[in-house]
Amino acid sequence: MNVYRISKSKYKNDLEGIGAKIAGGRWNNIGIACIYTSESRALAVLAYAANIELDLMPRALHMTTCEIPEKEFYTFEEKDFPGDWNMMPSPQSTKDFGSIYLKDINILGIKVPSTIIPDEFNYLINPASKILSTITILESKDYVFDTRVKS
Repeated sequence: MNVYRISKSKYKNDLEGIGAKIAGGRWNNIGIACIYTSESRALAVLAYAANIELDLMPRALHMTTCEIPEKEFYTFEEKDFPGDWNMMPSPQSTKDFGSIYLKDINILGIKVPSTIIPDEFNYLINPASKILSTITILESKDYVFDTRVKS
């Protein structure tokens, strides 16, 4: 299965999850590495737009396509998630939930619903996984963000 992510160009081939480790995210605590990807390019754009201010958006962006073995990703039913999983800002409960899985070297990643479009999914890659080598970066292309999405 192919998944997509938008990042600063200097992180286009990053499989270390440096940005999420430094800043944390909805599904990971600060200090826990994670690579956030989406099941479609459109969802990747929406997720990126939701998490950055237009004034802070870098000009040098890339859309990266990765191939993942979907069967290696943990999936859940909505009842498995914390009850406040889709609240804004992201609650500590989701950070703790995801961090449990993202610390386990036996887990390649987890599949979680998007808070923007709950019927679509994000795939969180665990850079610490002992089977990280099953992820392949297929393509990384310059990406020009259309500011109409944010204006």
